[in-house]
Amino acid sequence: MSEIRTLPMNATARELPTSRRLAYVKWLRKMHGWIGLWGAALGLLFGATGFLLNHRKPAMRIPVAEPITLSLQVPVEQVPTSPKALARQLQNQLTIPGNLARASREPQHAVAWGDQSVMQPEHWQITFASPRETTQIEYWVGNRSADVKRNQNGLFAFLMSLHRGTGLGIGWMLVTDSLAGSLVFLSLTGILLWTALHKRRLVGLLLVSGAMTAAIVAICLS
Repeated sequence: MSEIRTLPMNATARELPTSRRLAYVKWLRKMHGWIGLWGAALGLLFGATGFLLNHRKPAMRIPVAEPITLSLQVPVEQVPTSPKALARQLQNQLTIPGNLARASREPQHAVAWGDQSVMQPEHWQITFASPRETTQIEYWVGNRSADVKRNQNGLFAFLMSLHRGTGLGIGWMLVTDSLAGSLVFLSLTGILLWTALHKRRLVGLLLVSGAMTAAIVAICLS
């Protein structure tokens, strides 16, 4: 037996869609607010560091403290068998912080030297990265020492390393993904709220289209 729904005596056919619309707007506002609260702190961090990264070119450069660079040569007592073996050896020897970001090798090959050709030995490049500092190691196979360069970041460089995710793991990646998802959600709910609260939807469409067009033109001109 089918259920027959009846409207309250004081409700009209026009009031029912209005109540649903008000409930929809209330739900949008609530979700917009909670998601915005989640992304507020991270949005402040990424917004400030993104502003600094955007002004790193000479044309509109904002001066920030440069990283402190330390260089030294470390004796290699036992010839390692691979770049990763050398990385483990020097990380234990020098207590290098961070994660292994790069371990590459350039094979031995002939290079031109004036009117003759000489053999260049195999070249290894190793990089350890963390938000606080970056360590780069260069080693030519056959040498008894390796060149080590350590860049210690200041506060601004540390914050920009967080922005890039330098030396950080999957956990930080998931946090930044949640921020990106929050921004997308806030943008969509913001557009829906605007269209629900304003009758001039054509104006809103023109504003969104204008912003996207300006961004595309700026990218093309650059």
